[in-house]
Formats: sequence, structure tokens, C-alpha cells
Amino acid sequence: MAKKDVPPRWDRKMQQRLARGEAAALGELYDRFASLVHGLAHRVLGDERAADGITREVFIHVWEHPDAYDPKQGPLRTWVATLTHRLAVQRLRTTETAALALEGSGTLEELEHKVRRASVAARADYIVQSMPVPLRSALERAYFQRRDYRQTATDLGITEDEARRRLRLGLQLLSTAHDSGAPGAPPGHGGAV
Repeated sequence: MAKKDVPPRWDRKMQQRLARGEAAALGELYDRFASLVHGLAHRVLGDERAADGITREVFIHVWEHPDAYDPKQGPLRTWVATLTHRLAVQRLRTTETAALALEGSGTLEELEHKVRRASVAARADYIVQSMPVPLRSALERAYFQRRDYRQTATDLGITEDEARRRLRLGLQLLSTAHDSGAPGAPPGHGGAV
């Protein structure tokens, strides 16, 4: 296995500790990823209580099936995000299908459009959270503070060329949010089953 293909040490150790049933490992994992899991679930479902439920389901799944994560497939963070996305989308489909059957208003096509929209939003959130701080800082200034690249360069104490580069790269990363797949999952990432 090439050096660049070796999974991060923390990910491998965490998977091994979970497989041994170390409750402290689950606590560490929860501390590290709970806000990510809850945020993604809330973004898909738009409901605090439902996001709480998905958060519980994700960590229960990880605890009960630690061998489902394969460190060779990618980072543990990506696997957890993919699992969260899958469970949240399943919940959204289930609740919306039940509401559709009960109320009789709307179509399956509208439901799928809603699911796609929620998935893209969750993926965009994940991408922004995963960006290196310099890219995220530039995008936040441009988007939330309505700063242009010159103002962003001044705010961050960088050259205008560097500000343009960071904004361009950040936007390129964000443009991948429309790609199919779960948040952060590279094409063909199969670790979330």
C-alpha cells in the first residue's frame, strides 16, 4: 500500500477501539463528530427533534457495527457523514411519503425534488465545514459580509491574487455539492452501508 493510501492513524485506531467495544472510544467519536452529524441531519430534515433522532441512530449504528467502516475506503469523518446523510434521507423519504399518502397533496416527483434539494444543501454545508480555514474565511467574507475580492484581501491581509485564488478554489469545491452522492463522499465510496 502506498504511503498516500494509508488511512489516518486516528481513524484506524478509533475503528479498532470501537471493534473492541471501548465505550470511551464512542465518547471520543461523539465529541468529535456529534455537531457534524446533527448539523447534516438537521439540514436534510429541517427539524430539531428528527435531527436528534438521526444523531442517536448514527452513533448506535457505529457502536453496533464498527467493522462496517473500512479505513481503506476513506476518512472516518466522511464515512460518518455519509451514514448520516443516508439515514436522514431515508427518514425524509419515509415521513414525506407518509404525509403524501395521508394528505393526498403533492407528487412523488415533488418529494424527490425536495430530497435532492435537501441533499445538495447538506453536501454544501459539509464541504464548507471541511474546507481549510483560509478558503472558508475568504468565502464567508464574500458571501455573508458581501465583500469583493479586494475587500477580502484587505480583511485577511493577503494579496488580491491570493484572495481571488482562495475564492475561486472555494467556489470550485462548493460546485461539487450538486454531484450525486452523500456529503463528502468520493465517487464510489462504499463505506456507509
